[in-house]
Amino acid sequence: MAFVSFSTLIILSAIFRVILILYGEWQDTHMEVRYTDVDYLVFSDAASLMASGKSPFQRSTYRYSPLLAFLLMPNSLIHHSWGKFLFSASDLLVGFFIRTILKLRGVPDNLSILSVVCWLFNPFTFTIGTRGNCEPVVCAMILWIIICVMNGRVLQAAFWYGLIVHFRIYPIIYALPILLILDPQVFQSGCQPDLQSWSHIEQNSSQRSCIMRVAHPWILMRSVLTKERILFGLVSGSVFLFCTAFFYHLYGWDFLHEALLYHLTRTDPRHNFSVYFYHIYLQYEHELLIAEKVVSFLPQFIVQLVLISSFAQDLPFCFFVQTVAFVAFNKVITAQYFVWFFCLLPLVLPWSSMKLKWKGLSCVIVWVGAQLHWLMWGYFLEFKGKNVFLQLWMASILFLAANSYLLVLVIHYHRHSPVFTRLGTTDDDAKKVR
Repeated sequence: MAFVSFSTLIILSAIFRVILILYGEWQDTHMEVRYTDVDYLVFSDAASLMASGKSPFQRSTYRYSPLLAFLLMPNSLIHHSWGKFLFSASDLLVGFFIRTILKLRGVPDNLSILSVVCWLFNPFTFTIGTRGNCEPVVCAMILWIIICVMNGRVLQAAFWYGLIVHFRIYPIIYALPILLILDPQVFQSGCQPDLQSWSHIEQNSSQRSCIMRVAHPWILMRSVLTKERILFGLVSGSVFLFCTAFFYHLYGWDFLHEALLYHLTRTDPRHNFSVYFYHIYLQYEHELLIAEKVVSFLPQFIVQLVLISSFAQDLPFCFFVQTVAFVAFNKVITAQYFVWFFCLLPLVLPWSSMKLKWKGLSCVIVWVGAQLHWLMWGYFLEFKGKNVFLQLWMASILFLAANSYLLVLVIHYHRHSPVFTRLGTTDDDAKKVR
């Protein structure tokens, strides 16, 4: 029996977030340092422009889908804190979806509640929504896609996936593992896929790879181009292209450049944890060479392929390690990116054999310590005006090392557990690997 009911946890979380939003209003009014995220002001201005019939991209630095501005139009019609309540409600929805996924996978109540607590009462997550950042909306949609896939609702998963990639481009990294998990040995027409229970933990390393080993090209093509994969690709691609074409029709090149292309070529010489930031700073007045762009992208691409080929069948874990690696090796890293993998962390904790004392504690100390070390040098640069670019770059290297250390430990202590039981696998087969 759980130490606290899930409904009580949600109510306490909701009250806590309302208090933080109200406190933020007070701090914004009475203190020099604002509680509200500067991005929220950008969202609000863009929403106000849209409400008056203008393009949201008339607001400089608005580089998001017009859907976000549409969602925040009540900021100018009802109250300027509408968006904060919307994002905080998405926070709570993420907690509900985490609970749903863990219940579907048969995780005991105590363990699932503790996992949900790791999201709802994580300082990184409850401040993001209450300060007015939109990432909780993205997190909720990604978890909903996982739920749809687990329930065999491929078309619904495809629709939401196409929409979220339009809304925020980074979930494109999840396309390949989703396609790979739509295995013909799992998904059959008219049949609900069988979920593997938490109690049947898979430890057979030979089943980790999802790469198909078939020789004949025709058999390979039939195995890869299944009905579910084709439908997922067509539906998600159509939704993405429709949204893109629709908003291009409304707002033209401004939309295409600011909402999509900018994020593919973005460089940021400040507020950037990435190891590439120093090179970007030195070359900021010059266009980066094609070779430089390829070299910076290559490590990220290789790591993604290795992780996908190893863990695709364990979909939530694959998403988690992909996201940690994607953020760690990205050319631009800001604090809000950490929420991308924090929403997935509770989905993998029940399958970790790592104990909080000492290994788990060492992970927290190393990761937080490396970040605080970077922030110290960032403070000297931004607020004291000191020339500490080299020290800040060294701190970025240390932060990459901390993320790599964390990733290796998490993978080492993870008990591999495919989401689905393949056809022909019996309960006795699953028990043999325990």
